[in-house]
Amino acid sequence: MKAFRARALTVAGSDSGGGAGIQADLKTFAALGVHGMCAITAITAQNTVGVYDVQDIDVNVIRSQIRAVVEDIGVDAVKTGMLHTSQIIDAVAEELSKLSKPIVVDPVMVAKSGAELLRQDAVKALIEKMLPISTVLTPNAVEASKLAGFAVKTLEDAKRAAKAIAEMGPKAVVVKGGHINAERSVDTLYYDGEFRTLDSPRIDTKNTHGTGCVFASAIAAELAKGSDIIDAVLVAKQFVLNAIKNGISIGRGHGPVNPSAYVYEAAMRFEALEYLKKAVRMLESNPAVANLIPETQSNIVMAIPYAESRDEVVAIPGRIVRQPWGVKASGCPEFGASRYVANVLLAAMEYNPNVRAAMNIRLGKDVLNAIKDLTLSVARYDMRLVPEDVKKTEEMSVRWGIGQAVKSCGELPNVVYHEGDWGKEPMAVVFGKDAVEVASFVIKLAEMIK
Repeated sequence: MKAFRARALTVAGSDSGGGAGIQADLKTFAALGVHGMCAITAITAQNTVGVYDVQDIDVNVIRSQIRAVVEDIGVDAVKTGMLHTSQIIDAVAEELSKLSKPIVVDPVMVAKSGAELLRQDAVKALIEKMLPISTVLTPNAVEASKLAGFAVKTLEDAKRAAKAIAEMGPKAVVVKGGHINAERSVDTLYYDGEFRTLDSPRIDTKNTHGTGCVFASAIAAELAKGSDIIDAVLVAKQFVLNAIKNGISIGRGHGPVNPSAYVYEAAMRFEALEYLKKAVRMLESNPAVANLIPETQSNIVMAIPYAESRDEVVAIPGRIVRQPWGVKASGCPEFGASRYVANVLLAAMEYNPNVRAAMNIRLGKDVLNAIKDLTLSVARYDMRLVPEDVKKTEEMSVRWGIGQAVKSCGELPNVVYHEGDWGKEPMAVVFGKDAVEVASFVIKLAEMIK
């Protein structure tokens, strides 16, 4: 018996830069476990800087693409993007109106660079033909202003616009808050007579190309899988935030968001877990490691790429403890299980993102001599000099200390140590590209001083 997979169709333009359009849509469908199909409405010559040329596809060819997919493979949901002309809108609307499937309409009007993607004379056709058949409409503030007929500058404006647009036909309207001047990004969902706000921190990045495409196609993917409208929008919101957070810095303009990060993050978490498990086995199999465990015990941690919080760092709950025969992990690896060593690693990754693992060990002259004999780079900082306002939290103190160590040697070294302070045990932290490399360093040190 063949396994069923939900099917989603994107009817949109092609972005030669790969950041928006059908390219972004198909990446999103794949990341969310949906079989993606496409009907290309226009070919654009564009990159991160601008749109340089547009070639509309013949409406009969657009019709043929939709029909070919529907008649053979079938469709569970549709997402539309760039529909450049009224003729294209008429053809697409006629074909999609034959389907009794959810349709997510992203009323694309202007590219990130400012290029026109919907002709002015086609706005009327969009309102009259596409809005009545749409399940969810996802305009940004500029597009909502055009459709509603008044400027959308505040959240109250967004609510008023969402309701006014919904009266034109869509079952649900999401007015995206990325273009509204507010400290946070707040999207406004109007559905079934009720408003719901989707609040999130505004991410400081210029890599936002394709945001609208990814959001709309994520909604379509979730609807294709059978989710209701509210759940689909909520999943899409978190999905696009992750894509923005992991945006790709390429080109000279607005880099693309990264919908594939959703899949990569899960894979990287698994990878980090496996590396840490192997590292723990290495440490537990070498009795000499016990001589490097400090009074407060040790932990070995590994982060996923570009980690920003302790929840993205895997560690040993209860730490690694000294035993008569060697060392023993107190539990199985978990994300978010470390505070101090995880904070140290996160601070270190700000200076070298390729460093993704760390372990704290005791400090002593024998340890420092062994570090030098292994030709590992090393730097120190003085905990007694931590500013009073920085001492308020461990995280701030750690970041200050790592910053001082980097400042002293010009780069992040293999080992950073401090000689303690009142109530603080002297400590060294060993860094590496992964947990296995860190464990190898620690074992070599242990064998040199046993």
